[in-house]
Amino acid sequence: MGTDAAADENDPEVLGVDPMTVQGIRGALRALPAPLRGAVIGAVVLGVTGGLVGLVLGLRAYAPTAWAAVLEVGVPAACLGAVLGLVVGSLVGGRHRARGR
Repeated sequence: MGTDAAADENDPEVLGVDPMTVQGIRGALRALPAPLRGAVIGAVVLGVTGGLVGLVLGLRAYAPTAWAAVLEVGVPAACLGAVLGLVVGSLVGGRHRARGR
C-alpha cells in the first residue's frame, strides 16, 4: 500500500498526538469525509443519550434487567443518529463543494 500525503498529515503517529486524547480524537474526526464524520458524531451523541434514557427506564421498570434496556434503547438511537448524521454530513459536504471550499 502506498502512503498518501493527506493521510500522513492527519495521522496521529506523524503528528505525535496520542489517539486517546481529545486532540487525537479531533484529528481523527477531521481526517474523515464530512458524511462519515457526521455519521460518527450522530451515532455517538444519540447512542449515549439513548443509553442513558434506557438506563433510567430500565432502573424504573426492573433494576436487574436495566442493562438490557440500555441496549434496547441505545442501539436503535445510535443507528438513527448515524443515519441522520450521514444525511446532514452529506448536505454539509455538498454545500462546501458547491461553494468551492
